[in-house]
Amino acid sequence: MYKWEAKQKSRREFLSTVTAAFPFLTLGGKTPKAGRQTSAAVGNSDIGSAPGNKDHALLSNRFLTFATIVRVNQIEARRGEGIGHDETAFHTPETIAAFREAFAHGWPGGRITWALSWLALTNTTEQFKGIRKLVAEYHGRYGDEVTFIPGGYFANAYNTQEQVNRDLHEGIALASAVVGGGYRPQGVIAGFLAAANQRFLADYEGIHVCQGNVWSQYSVDNQDGDGSICYPYYPSTEHFCKPAQGRSDFIDCVNLDGWTCDFLAARRAGGAGGFNSRMGVGPIETILGPWKQRGLEEMLHTTAIHFDKGFELNGFAWVTNIWEIVLGPRGLADWLRAVRQRWPDALCIPHGEFGSRWRNQFKDNSPLNYRFVERGSGIGGSDADKEIRWYMNQKFRLALLSDLPGPSPEKVIDFTRYDVPAQEPKDMTRKWSLMGEINQKQIRPRDKPRPFQDLPAEDQKRILTIYPELSRG
Repeated sequence: MYKWEAKQKSRREFLSTVTAAFPFLTLGGKTPKAGRQTSAAVGNSDIGSAPGNKDHALLSNRFLTFATIVRVNQIEARRGEGIGHDETAFHTPETIAAFREAFAHGWPGGRITWALSWLALTNTTEQFKGIRKLVAEYHGRYGDEVTFIPGGYFANAYNTQEQVNRDLHEGIALASAVVGGGYRPQGVIAGFLAAANQRFLADYEGIHVCQGNVWSQYSVDNQDGDGSICYPYYPSTEHFCKPAQGRSDFIDCVNLDGWTCDFLAARRAGGAGGFNSRMGVGPIETILGPWKQRGLEEMLHTTAIHFDKGFELNGFAWVTNIWEIVLGPRGLADWLRAVRQRWPDALCIPHGEFGSRWRNQFKDNSPLNYRFVERGSGIGGSDADKEIRWYMNQKFRLALLSDLPGPSPEKVIDFTRYDVPAQEPKDMTRKWSLMGEINQKQIRPRDKPRPFQDLPAEDQKRILTIYPELSRG
């Protein structure tokens, strides 16, 4: 065990501390009454979409997807088996109403995703019956998505793939029944989800969107999963972190990230150096964390990476967040209002709808060429004296780090090829990362950063074929 691992609290441990010490966070102070509001209009650009189909455009739009989790236990590892704290007291119709009202205050017309755990869907108390009734009402009132989350983010760490498929089949049916009238969600929230289970969603459940990876996560919580690209892709049958290379390994399920993270913070493993590698738009790592005095600033900094330069580079932009009910709504409306003020054309739609827009735009991974640039915020692990550039496509992902103010030589801190075989674990384990030639976490001797010119010649050629401009670096 690394020294820092023994000192750092996991995200779940921090959450337990928050709920024990600050129960008022769940209510966010005085509980408001849920108000009436019409559903949001979707899409305001016909660029990148067929004429007359502007409401389903992906390109030339900025998107926020936002999910919250309704559960009974902190981590419902298996049906009826929980790990961590009983959170029943923090999930009531009143706390649900307070949370949704806070979101509506921050983003009028915004639509979100409600992911209910197995126990939240099957609990027979009046308390959870009331919650399910209220969530169904929000689908009708706001157009929110109601769906299922298997295994408390970590289904494959605690269950066989066969059991996960059974949970998905029955859990989705239960979530659909909450709304009724033939309703069926477009997507599923899963934290991490194995390739075979995402294939089951697409082939047997007819669901083609899954929040199925948590980009860059390593030595945090109960499962690792570094190695993927951070924007949507179709996963390979070989590994959920690997983009499909062709029809032979193609899964028709759009794989979405769980939380948008600060790229500079995310290059660390767990809490290396006393920093939180998951810092970004998540409340635990920002407004509820050690940098809470500048938490909102960091959330907006991370949002801007995508909504400003990222939008320019990629033709669309996406920020995503999962904000558990147990954390309460404090700070939520402030961030949402600030986002809407700075980017008034941004759209807030459910995960399933966003993934479907992406699927309508891209039929496979071959056109993907995501690029990102960040200069650190100076908050936490977002080093103010560093600049990071990410390149992500079907064949590989590449990260280059340099010192500021510069100019200074860039060094490769991550090069992960996807055009080579990959394999998921055969057993239930937390270790689901896809480690390439060089990994940003720097946990292996081979991960030492190096100048681009020090890469093997064949790798340089492979990279320059797609990014010839790097030859001038």
